[in-house]
Amino acid sequence: MDFTGKIIAVLPEKTGTSTKGEWKSQQYVAETVEQYPKRLLFDVFGAERIAQFSIQEGETVTVSFDTNAHEHEGKWFASNRAWGIRRE
Repeated sequence: MDFTGKIIAVLPEKTGTSTKGEWKSQQYVAETVEQYPKRLLFDVFGAERIAQFSIQEGETVTVSFDTNAHEHEGKWFASNRAWGIRRE
């Protein structure tokens, strides 16, 4: 899926350790420029991708992402994981 919008928030990085080692993730909020703007919260996973995409507040980007939902201990969670960023 693709979404084009202006980055309105860059949230703090999250880090942790799993059985596969250390990980890093960062979330962003993009908003469309329309009469009735829509917002998308998405994340970039991995230190290399975070550095590669180098997303900054105020820039307009097209986000290519996969959306997913999963269940854990009776609770449901959803994510929008970016795999591509194109600057407009």
